[in-house]
Amino acid sequence: MPTRFAPSPTGHLHLGHAFSAITAWNISQKTDKKFILRIEDIDLQRCKVEYEKQIFDDLEWLGLTWEKPVIRQKNRFNSYREAIDILGNKNLIYPCSCTRKDINEALSAPQNNKIPKIYTGACRNRSMSEAKKTDNIRINIDKSINYLKKLNHKSLVFVDDYYQQNLINIPFESQHLQEDIIVARKEIGTSYHLSVVVDDAFQDITHVVRGADLFSSTPIQRLLQELLELPQPLYHHHRLILDEDGKRLAKREASTALSILRESGVKPIELKRSLDLIN
Repeated sequence: MPTRFAPSPTGHLHLGHAFSAITAWNISQKTDKKFILRIEDIDLQRCKVEYEKQIFDDLEWLGLTWEKPVIRQKNRFNSYREAIDILGNKNLIYPCSCTRKDINEALSAPQNNKIPKIYTGACRNRSMSEAKKTDNIRINIDKSINYLKKLNHKSLVFVDDYYQQNLINIPFESQHLQEDIIVARKEIGTSYHLSVVVDDAFQDITHVVRGADLFSSTPIQRLLQELLELPQPLYHHHRLILDEDGKRLAKREASTALSILRESGVKPIELKRSLDLIN
């Protein structure tokens, strides 16, 4: 049962990353011991070589080993384009030229007492044949849901929690399935959601281990898996490691960076014990 840890090299790993990586590692060791490290570096402007090197150093310090070779998303843009083409052939996506200013102005307009969506669908009637390099590509959520309904899908489901095996049912009316999200950003050619589901399938990931803060991402990723006819993995959304103020840790907080802790003399066993990760 391959699990994976998929950081973005946009900053230093911190305690929250350590908790996620070790949690995935521990689960992998209970089955086939396949632990996969994937570098999610589609954002070519923000991702840095020095941060990637730090990821390897930090994980080695934690005592983790992983399958080789390590896949980098920056080398897989052809696969993401193929996925976009599949969605386009099913008439489920459209180009969008709306700027943040356009969207904010639309949201500030009267909504007839309705709760506005983040994106109002101003470009929904555009065809992919008129897409420009300056356009984002959005998925038409209504068409996508109707497409699945025609295939007799009643809702989206997934299994969560490695230890409890909870069956989660996501109705199509869920608040998580109301947005025409971007599946390909104009400056990148793909998006987090699209790349993740394509790569998880490519690497035969059977159990996705990640923080509870990404639980809301799972419904849209399950939708993409069904639309692209990709395998459905199991999920484990683990608890978050919070700072003294009860906020989720961020890469900019140097005090929790693994590299700083390592340099200060903290031992991996001490860190694991503090995170309650000793088996």
